[in-house]
Amino acid sequence: MLKAADIMTKDVATIRSSATVAEAVQLMRARDWRALIVDRRHEQDAYGIISESDIVYKVIAYGKDPHKTRVYEVMTKPCIAINPDLGLEYVARLFAQHHLHRAPVIQGELVGIISLTDILALSDFLEQPRSILLEQQLQEEIKKARAICIEKGIHSEECAAAWDAVDEMQSEIAHQTAETINGAAFEDYSESMKYEV
Repeated sequence: MLKAADIMTKDVATIRSSATVAEAVQLMRARDWRALIVDRRHEQDAYGIISESDIVYKVIAYGKDPHKTRVYEVMTKPCIAINPDLGLEYVARLFAQHHLHRAPVIQGELVGIISLTDILALSDFLEQPRSILLEQQLQEEIKKARAICIEKGIHSEECAAAWDAVDEMQSEIAHQTAETINGAAFEDYSESMKYEV
């Protein structure tokens, strides 16, 4: 599975919280960025973020002077930070739960920024949705479970454990696709074995 580090943008700029909104806008325009990370004042401080929407909703909408308004007055701080090792699916869930458009990627220090655009443009979910990969893995687990039960016997601990693994995978697929499971895989297998004897 892709991780945040695989799709994040490493070219990221920081700005001081004491800078003016006008300075933030100039930097955004110069680099064609939609957000800037607000630098920490000290090691234990949290990062902040200032985005286009912060500027539009909190400065322009109220007729504030961008040359007098400071970044700290309109930024979001602390902001939700993403671990670079976090799987893409979990990044997307965080974005959905907190209505995020972008977030800094931090591992001790700022290493990048990730946005909705990065997730859509650089992820491979169109080619290989996770549910398809899980379905392929499920079929492999079922083959393995059948082979184990034939070799060790249908009432063996190994057979039961193999079908438990299949059930776990089915539960994961059901969770991913929001479907309900009708019965355990082992029950289906046992039922089919009755007719093969």
